[in-house]
Amino acid sequence: MAGERKPKSARRIVINLLITLLVGLIYFYFKLPALNLQNPGFYGMVFVLAFLYCILSVLSLGLLKEVSDGAGLWRSVRINCTVPVVICAVLIGIFAVGWLSGVPLLRAKGYAQLIDVTESNFAEDIDEISFDQIPMLDSDSAQVLADRKLGELSDLVSQFEVDDSTVQINYRGRPVRVTYLNYGDLFKWFNNVSHGLPAYICLDMVSQEVTVRRLEQGMRYSPSEYFFRDVERHLRFQYPTYLFDEVNFEIDEDGTPYWVAGVATRRIGLFSGNDIRGAVLMNAISGECTYYDVADVPRWVDRVYPADLIIQQYNYHGAYHLGFWNHIFGQRQVTVTTEGYNYIAQDDDVWLYTGITSVTGDESNIGFILVNQRTKQARYYAIAGAEEYSAMNSAKGAVQQYSYTATFPLLLNISGQPTYFVALKDASQLVKMYAMVNVQQYQLVATGPSVSECRKNYVNLLTSNDIDLAAAEQTGEPVTGTVGELRSAVLDGTTRVYIRLEGQTYWYVVSAADSETAVLLNAGDRVSICSAEDDGELRTAWEVTRTGRAPDLAAGADVPSGTDAEQSMA
Repeated sequence: MAGERKPKSARRIVINLLITLLVGLIYFYFKLPALNLQNPGFYGMVFVLAFLYCILSVLSLGLLKEVSDGAGLWRSVRINCTVPVVICAVLIGIFAVGWLSGVPLLRAKGYAQLIDVTESNFAEDIDEISFDQIPMLDSDSAQVLADRKLGELSDLVSQFEVDDSTVQINYRGRPVRVTYLNYGDLFKWFNNVSHGLPAYICLDMVSQEVTVRRLEQGMRYSPSEYFFRDVERHLRFQYPTYLFDEVNFEIDEDGTPYWVAGVATRRIGLFSGNDIRGAVLMNAISGECTYYDVADVPRWVDRVYPADLIIQQYNYHGAYHLGFWNHIFGQRQVTVTTEGYNYIAQDDDVWLYTGITSVTGDESNIGFILVNQRTKQARYYAIAGAEEYSAMNSAKGAVQQYSYTATFPLLLNISGQPTYFVALKDASQLVKMYAMVNVQQYQLVATGPSVSECRKNYVNLLTSNDIDLAAAEQTGEPVTGTVGELRSAVLDGTTRVYIRLEGQTYWYVVSAADSETAVLLNAGDRVSICSAEDDGELRTAWEVTRTGRAPDLAAGADVPSGTDAEQSMA
């Protein structure tokens, strides 16, 4: 009898193992946990499978019949399920030690060093952006425009939907937002799965032009696919041990669509100090995957470090850089990021911007940071000023009669001044006006129906409030010519001189406080004018130098009565 029972028990153990393995494969297929000790989900999978095996053993080996109480059952389980019990005990020990090794109380310095922040000079680092490079679309407006564009295409709108997310990238030197299509439902997936997704959408953030980029070969890998063409499942089966962070949709310089998946690691203990060590680039058409370390990621990739991770790491830095207890009791130099963030394009990269405020949560910033989302290079600018939402309210207040809503500010360098650029939208999420708000003096607000008009009004506002134009604004070559026409006016208590040079159709505007020479000019004088690179009929200037007398005056010729020159001679 004993000889018969032993083979029967061995057979049941094998069956239990096969059932547990099958359940494990199903669990892995749907939950996609990384097979990595740094992943808490891995421990959860092992515990579930160990518990399942023990239950199967209890039922199949008749262990309930052999014991009379709970203690006896536990002894029987330990004897007959030794391997899974030992595995669980070891993993529990590893989990506990790994968690304790990442407690901030013990590792505050490590948390503070997750991101390296260097203090820098705003006017030197951030070039004054030209009008054709200022992004004017936020994610909500981009989503509305993308939906409307798809609605115009009858062959696509009946089968596909625009995804809810748009990603800001640089494409061929232009700030754009890109998004992809999803299958409308399961039946539409059946109709189109053989060809894949036929297009993606690209939105120019400056011109607001929306383009549907059709593909010769459809995108066969996307989040709306099923089975092994689902993006996350394809990545997991290609790299079963990798810890993946955020997966973004991007396009390379040739317009080829890719999925960019950040590969995470833990820098503190076993589970703490989340960081990025590299990225996997998946071709959305072919599914081909390539891993790159952070230092080797191609330049066209713009988003490797997620915005939420960057903000979390800076908040650790702001809290713990002077030790753990300081952030609780003394709170000396403890800082946090403000609630929102935005992006700026600089050096063909996308930089995350967010304000920095004190931990007490007042309504002003003590500075702000810019962080490169490809390299995590972080710069801090110690410029005190308005908190972003205060600037947004200030911009809305300037046009309160229209009931516009304000987008989260974009940080620009305007005449060397850190400036919040805000798009003002109507109820349909369409941009109607623009506002510029001085970061350091948020009561200084200028608006305009176009970016160039808004900037011109803003620079004039700075001048009238005795805010000097920075050297960054004054680096252009002076314009020389002959004065063809002069005008003057007093606005807001400041005398402004309007100068038109011969052969030009636009006027230079200079404040008498900036250049007293301007009020002494006459038609026909040769001048040198330092001005901003404005567009439009009126262009801001800050210095006018007379390089030669008007020919008629120099020769002592008669001066027509009633002219500015006659009054000057008098």
